[in-house]
Amino acid sequence: MAEINYGPLAQLIGTWKGDKGTDIAPEPNGEENNPYFETITYEAIGDVSNAETQTLAVLHYKQIVSRKENSEVFHHQSGYWSWDAETGVITHSFTIPRGVGVVACGKVLDTEDDVSGTVIGVSAEESGFDGGIAQSSFMQKKASTTAFTQTVTIDGNTMKYEQTIMLDIYSKTFEHTDTNTLTRQ
Repeated sequence: MAEINYGPLAQLIGTWKGDKGTDIAPEPNGEENNPYFETITYEAIGDVSNAETQTLAVLHYKQIVSRKENSEVFHHQSGYWSWDAETGVITHSFTIPRGVGVVACGKVLDTEDDVSGTVIGVSAEESGFDGGIAQSSFMQKKASTTAFTQTVTIDGNTMKYEQTIMLDIYSKTFEHTDTNTLTRQ
């Protein structure tokens, strides 16, 4: 049996914890800032074949996010990261319990000389050709996700991510952002 090449995703495998998270979320009359801590676990699950012509190396992950002020879980997410060695395309697909699913695609990004580590960038739009967003009818009407972007930087045992979710909510467009720095355990 051949060893599976996870490419840049191999650097994610393991359990990561971080307590420097900042969630800027919409409120009816503005925004709220939620400091948070989280655990993300990435597990190598092997490879999958698509239409007998594409092979993807796949990680499964689970993310649990809790508010610092009271340790209450306010976000639970699970999904997959996959890598196509032939094209270099990385896909991040996930769902959240609010009735939203995202398929975001991208690649390893070129970085400036002063940035160390590997930087992965993925994105999705509501009706995008390369990726997309599906959501329940309630979310479509009340808190529609129209775009998602995420940058993940892995440097040894440190991982930092920044993500933006564009929402149409409370009769306005809002940039819901999350950032955190995590350490491999």
